[in-house]
Amino acid sequence: MPKVTIYDMTGKSVGERDLSDAIFGIVPNKVVLHAVIKNYLANQRQGTQSTLTRTEVSGGGKKPWRQKGTGHARQGSTRAPQWTHGGVALGPKPRSYRYTLNRKMRVLALKSALSAKVLEQELVLVDDIKVEGFKTKAVVEMLKALGVDRKALIVTADVDRMLVKSAGNIPGVKTTIVGSLNSYDILNAGKMVVSASAIDKIEEVYSK
Repeated sequence: MPKVTIYDMTGKSVGERDLSDAIFGIVPNKVVLHAVIKNYLANQRQGTQSTLTRTEVSGGGKKPWRQKGTGHARQGSTRAPQWTHGGVALGPKPRSYRYTLNRKMRVLALKSALSAKVLEQELVLVDDIKVEGFKTKAVVEMLKALGVDRKALIVTADVDRMLVKSAGNIPGVKTTIVGSLNSYDILNAGKMVVSASAIDKIEEVYSK
């Protein structure tokens, strides 16, 4: 059973906690993680790229020269793809890149990502994450005290508007709640700073 140290916001150790083996102690499944991350990134794509075909570019209404007798290859329009300023042949058009994976894969990937963070000692457990007022300085000081000096993901059980606003303009720092947690954000972060109440909620939700 994985065991982690509990800190307060000043970086002081205030105890230890055993984490669920079924969530934080599994062998990370790299194949499933890759599939889920690929799915997440595909679903973020807007798919709004578009090129003009020969029917959509302006001009080209007149046949450039007669069909036979000129020595040239026959042409019907100056807006065909082989002409300068012609349309694009087989170019991209707006489309959706979305596809779905089943819930079992997504849950396994999330557990794999959480277990990987514990294995790499990149999960920092804080007894309570709370800021008084909209103060970026308080979040910066907390991260510094906890030894978090690169990209970080701060996870709380519920939305804390003051924390979200305070951390919003710190480069590389992202805040989220348990209900919005995903494998990509976990792996993309250098350190994962989690409140004790968020751990309780994760174990409650994903132990089923």
